[in-house]
Amino acid sequence: MQAQVIILDRDGVINEDSDEYIKSAEEWIPIAGSIEAISRLKKAGYLVAVASNQSGLARGMFDEKALQAIHKKMQDLLAQRGSSVDSIVFCPHSPNDNCVCRKPKPGMLMQIAKEFNVKPTDTLFVGDKYTDIQAARLAGSQPVLVKSGKGIRTLEKHAPLDGVPVYDNLSHFVREFLRGHQ
Repeated sequence: MQAQVIILDRDGVINEDSDEYIKSAEEWIPIAGSIEAISRLKKAGYLVAVASNQSGLARGMFDEKALQAIHKKMQDLLAQRGSSVDSIVFCPHSPNDNCVCRKPKPGMLMQIAKEFNVKPTDTLFVGDKYTDIQAARLAGSQPVLVKSGKGIRTLEKHAPLDGVPVYDNLSHFVREFLRGHQ
């Protein structure tokens, strides 16, 4: 499959995750190599989007201004490398809201495919949680798991993950993906 759009979960894939939520730009710390990995994808001609559950908004743990500051920090770090992500979508709802966008539902992935006018089968979704894999499968996207963030927990609880390639982190995935798609 030749993915045109690479969709990334945020917490645990691009940045360090926390069971206490990432609530501010100060708490948002990129995983080693992740900013460079996104930049390599962009330089190779791929569209890169972020799809992230952000129930901390519904829980009142942070507001949309704080979320925008987090995303600005990420985009600023990418801009220092002459790069950016092409789209950031997030679900602001709590798990009890029964929305169509919160992973494991495929709403955000479908929204991104529509935004870029591609079929969901032309996307690849890199995540660290089982809900990411479920959302990718429901959307028709190729799921990829990274061991960073909650990836090890996901493997311990749900292995084997039939048809889901597993990488150490985003940098490892991008290195191998680009090697196979040159």
